[in-house]
Amino acid sequence: MNSTKQNNGPIFIVGAPRSGTTLLQYMLRAHPRISLPTGESHFIIPLYRNAERYGDLSRLENVRAVLDIMYRKSANFLDTDLHGMKFDAAIVAEELHREGRCTMPSIISGLFEKNARGEGKVRWGDKTPYYVLHMVKLKEWFPDAQFIHLIRDGRDVALSLFGRRHDFQVYNTYLAAKYWQIYVELGRAQGLQLKADAYMEIHYEDILANPEEAMRRICVFLREDFSPALLSYEKSSETGKTPLLMQPVQSDNKEKWRKEMTPAQIAVFESAVGSTLSECGYVLETDALPISLPLRAAYRLHNAVLSKWNNLFGPF
Repeated sequence: MNSTKQNNGPIFIVGAPRSGTTLLQYMLRAHPRISLPTGESHFIIPLYRNAERYGDLSRLENVRAVLDIMYRKSANFLDTDLHGMKFDAAIVAEELHREGRCTMPSIISGLFEKNARGEGKVRWGDKTPYYVLHMVKLKEWFPDAQFIHLIRDGRDVALSLFGRRHDFQVYNTYLAAKYWQIYVELGRAQGLQLKADAYMEIHYEDILANPEEAMRRICVFLREDFSPALLSYEKSSETGKTPLLMQPVQSDNKEKWRKEMTPAQIAVFESAVGSTLSECGYVLETDALPISLPLRAAYRLHNAVLSKWNNLFGPF
């Protein structure tokens, strides 16, 4: 590939939680040019919303204040998921200040670029799923950024959400459906505001069915040479990430909802968000009849009560 056509801008992997973004993160970070921390940053959008609070960023103490708030927000990410550097707020602040990084985007880029250099890479990325709701904001700060929006069958997402229901506070099928729909629809709407060379949608099922073809498509979008390393990515030894990351790509990790959802759950899910499933290319199994307003209210009340209980008394 002609190097003049390569883009060294940041790469953001986004999508609804439990959509396979971590798998794509581990595959893409195996590319010889691309650095992706193994966790989720979560601090970029809060910094975007509160940028003025930190004053003149040409002052060292204000750069340090930015790094301190990053650490308070995402200590585990900065301590364990940056594999090219050791995060020390005082040292990093001095280095960024010396480099003349005096805007919030340049400070954030400086941190990720330092980590990338430590890994011997030239391009940085980040996998934080909820940034799918804020791609236009991120594009303002990082004009050469590219976004990969990973979409997964919402019915399988629902099953995965139920497996971590206390983390996501999703306790019934209707709320799981609406949770998935919000991320997918708002993400696609954001994508329409970006140019084709900045935004790509790909289905998780496509990666499972043919990893090489899917990763070649992603490389074309990113204007990167395809590397076989993408298919032999380093598996995670951290079971907390997701058990599937300890194995090769599992081609059958789809349509689990057919066996693990009851017919009633399938009907509720498809009735709630059938149009979104269809727009994303997923086939409906039911007639997807509308859910009455009282029943929708009951589902929301049920979820609110269990969520409140969890917040007050812990998992039940």
